Amino acid sequence: MKLYCGIGPNSYRVRIFMAEKGIDVPRVDVDLTKGEHKTPQFLELNSLGQIPVLVLDDGTVITESIAICRYLEALHPTPALFGSDAVSQGKVEMWNRRAEIEIFGTIGSIALHSDPMFAERLVQFPAFAETQREAVPAKWAWLDREIADGRPFIAGDQYSVADITAGVAAWLGAFFGADIPDSLVNVHHWLDRVQKRPSWNA
Repeated sequence: MKLYCGIGPNSYRVRIFMAEKGIDVPRVDVDLTKGEHKTPQFLELNSLGQIPVLVLDDGTVITESIAICRYLEALHPTPALFGSDAVSQGKVEMWNRRAEIEIFGTIGSIALHSDPMFAERLVQFPAFAETQREAVPAKWAWLDREIADGRPFIAGDQYSVADITAGVAAWLGAFFGADIPDSLVNVHHWLDRVQKRPSWNA
């Protein structure tokens, strides 16, 4: 296998996932600042010109960070980062989706509509980026209330892909000046647990 990745939150999600699994896959660094994701060679792998991309030994291509993680989970089921039984799998799916839509997507919109690197990808609306920035504290406050029951991780007692998604959202938010409010102690305690894991430095 070969993983095409680079800077950005989705590549980071896959790297953290692989680190948690102890998976080592040869990597090809794709420099977005140089437009390497828009070359004809790369567009043959992913017509959307986005990373990460996993290329299997037989040439099969898998794109989208969660799809890549699901494939790796099937090959390496332990530790189970998508849940180990029907109930935990349902809860992890629910919480990962919530984290993607409510937090990751909101912060991602700040990046998409304010960073010059994405100007060729879509029509940017800086005012929309600011409305999304204003929405971030309420998104984290919602999660703070949800995990006020004392559970150590977002989907329950076990670390999961939902923690990866939300943790990387926090990382991206800090980069774009959309930090977690200091008053949200439950979220800060959770994030501290996540950031202390060796995989955070993947």
